[in-house]
Amino acid sequence: MIIAIGCDHAGYPLKDHVVKLVKSLGHEIVDCGAYQLEPLDDYPDFALAVAEAIRQKKVERGIIVCGSGVGVSVAANKVPGIRAAMCHDTFSARQGVEDDSMNVLCLGGRVIGPELVSDVVRSYLGAKFSGAERHQRRLNKVLKIEADATTGKL
Repeated sequence: MIIAIGCDHAGYPLKDHVVKLVKSLGHEIVDCGAYQLEPLDDYPDFALAVAEAIRQKKVERGIIVCGSGVGVSVAANKVPGIRAAMCHDTFSARQGVEDDSMNVLCLGGRVIGPELVSDVVRSYLGAKFSGAERHQRRLNKVLKIEADATTGKL
């Protein structure tokens, strides 16, 4: 897979670790920044860059790291087609893809360390959407909510 990776200043210390891990698992990387530690940068910029790479089909999935994982999750989910979630455990990272077709993993660089990040990223990248009837039905409902919100029908 091709994976977009982005982070703000708070996620920057984990970024190199995530990039090396993703590459070691045989995936390609699209680097959406930050490219250097910049204490005054803003997480929405990097969340948008990763989300847009997915929306434009330049990549299949994304990983974004900020301080808590919450901000990038909120920002990325504003982009149509993005299903981003903060996951700091392997079950949620796997289940989010298998059951909910999550396409962006959000991590908190001030919350979780490199060893657990490795396990969570492996779980996320190793999972595939199940397509089971109940999961597809639920995903279709989520997609309808998104479409209705986009067209002003909500």
